[in-house]
Amino acid sequence: MLAFLCTISLNLSNNSFTEDCWNFHGNCRDSCHKNEKVYVFCLSGKLCCVKPKYQPHGLPKKIES
Repeated sequence: MLAFLCTISLNLSNNSFTEDCWNFHGNCRDSCHKNEKVYVFCLSGKLCCVKPKYQPHGLPKKIES
């Protein structure tokens, strides 16, 4: 029983939760990997790091009236 409780407490203490951003395609980190770019900031104040395949391509088109 003691071994079971120790295992549970170790699993709970190792929190590997990462905050998601950019429609769940980015991760909030203190610094981005070299191929990732920052587009917005997360609610926690960290950088929203987006991988290349989810990065926007070019600027939006201008709508003329």
